Amino acid sequence: MEVYTIGFTRKTAEEFFGLLKKAGIRRLLDVRLNNSSQLAAFSKKEDLRFFLRELCSAEYVHEPLLAPTQEMLDAYKKRGGDWDDYEILFRDLMQEREIEKNISPELFSVPTVLLCSEATAEHCHRRLVLEYLQEHWNTLEVIHL
Repeated sequence: MEVYTIGFTRKTAEEFFGLLKKAGIRRLLDVRLNNSSQLAAFSKKEDLRFFLRELCSAEYVHEPLLAPTQEMLDAYKKRGGDWDDYEILFRDLMQEREIEKNISPELFSVPTVLLCSEATAEHCHRRLVLEYLQEHWNTLEVIHL
């Protein structure tokens, strides 16, 4: 099944929701730890829920099980940590949380997109989540918007 990823930074609301509509997204899975920051602009949880429903006929789901810990984020972002180290720690966290067992594939039964803040998926945990699930489920085709 196709599963998408998107980041909201460096995108206008028009670009962001346009990409979701074009892809036919019906569920946005928010994998951010912090989803209500003033820095999130149009992607704050309650605003995003409204915009998704009104503009895309899509639902909003927040899934903190797929988010990094605050300590991991701080080490990488605030203290200038190394991406390779972050990736190893985050993969270990997913394994410890057994996300392949604790997240149902049914969550992806409609066109679904994973949301995080990073503009591209290269250095974002949303990519790591889907790579990890693909290794365990072998049913995902990942498309980065």
